[in-house]
Amino acid sequence: MSGINLAVIYYSSTGTNYQMAQWAAEAGREAGAEVKLLKVQELAPEAAIATNPAWKAHYEATKDVPVATPDDLVWADAIIFSTPTRFGNVASQMKQFLDTMGGIWAQGKTVNKVVSAMSSAQNPHGGQEATILSLYTTMYHWGAIVVPPGYTDASIFAAGGNPYGTSVSVDQDGNMKEDVRDAVKHQAKRTVMVAKWVKQGMQNQ
Repeated sequence: MSGINLAVIYYSSTGTNYQMAQWAAEAGREAGAEVKLLKVQELAPEAAIATNPAWKAHYEATKDVPVATPDDLVWADAIIFSTPTRFGNVASQMKQFLDTMGGIWAQGKTVNKVVSAMSSAQNPHGGQEATILSLYTTMYHWGAIVVPPGYTDASIFAAGGNPYGTSVSVDQDGNMKEDVRDAVKHQAKRTVMVAKWVKQGMQNQ
């Protein structure tokens, strides 16, 4: 059968979700997928970004990362999203991206995409789970197939035990409080594996 196309799509202001997306992309390649690492468009004005040194530094450092488009979703068999929480919801930059996918949704081009999601916040109960579940609500409308990590690997417990998707809390200096690298990589490989099953099943119909 043909290989799996994996799009890892993230929003990150200071780098946490970018790092998680990089780990997911790395694991996807290790699992044999063709991978695109993509960011969503930044909506904040540069004047606002400039007031936060960490935000400005990350913004400058990732200028060459391609911005995700509807064509990238059409190309992908599997999609992993990574977004920080904003008051228990998806960051507005990610929400804007999702809200502009109506064209491909109306054409049925989001159906049977295999998807999974990750998140971050400053506190262990800062809204990570609600953010992932909010994003998954959009996926149900897409007709996508949601693949949560559940408790399918010991790395999930070590990372804090979020069954909906890997999540991390970040201190005031931007450092991850939990070690989530292995959980991210497991989640990505699981997503690719399920996408292979789905694609193979569709080809064998």
